[in-house]
Amino acid sequence: MLENCKSAKERWGGVSKLIDQWLEERQEMLVRFCALGEIRHFSSEDPSQGRKVKTFFEILVDYTSAGHFEIYDQLIREGNSYHDKDALEAANGLLETIDATTELILDFNDKYLETDDLTSLAADLSTLGEAIESRLEAEDCMIEVLHSAHHDQSQKTTS
Repeated sequence: MLENCKSAKERWGGVSKLIDQWLEERQEMLVRFCALGEIRHFSSEDPSQGRKVKTFFEILVDYTSAGHFEIYDQLIREGNSYHDKDALEAANGLLETIDATTELILDFNDKYLETDDLTSLAADLSTLGEAIESRLEAEDCMIEVLHSAHHDQSQKTTS
């Protein structure tokens, strides 16, 4: 996942400051996620683990929120500005995938925000990892069809 994040940043980095910042936040979220994945046994009695979990969730929720309230809207506006009906139709399907992962992320966050019991965290992280991977793929596709597809056109209008 982390390697895919780096390649997405290479493909779309510099195109939009907002997307760049968001991709950096994505990378930070993935680094934190991987760090949690390296912990073999979670214990409620280890306060450093609790802090790592809470920090990860703060970044995850911030990243998720930025996507919904900033990035996706910007991408859809761009698709609308180019009257790209095919891209907008594809984006609607991708948003359904993203919305499903958002529900899982928020439920996961709520569960661990309300408890210090980390005994089921390892199994829950596995499920979350699958959702994050699905989300990243959908987000990358959205960027590709709504932003990158119009990059050459936008370069011509700014030249």
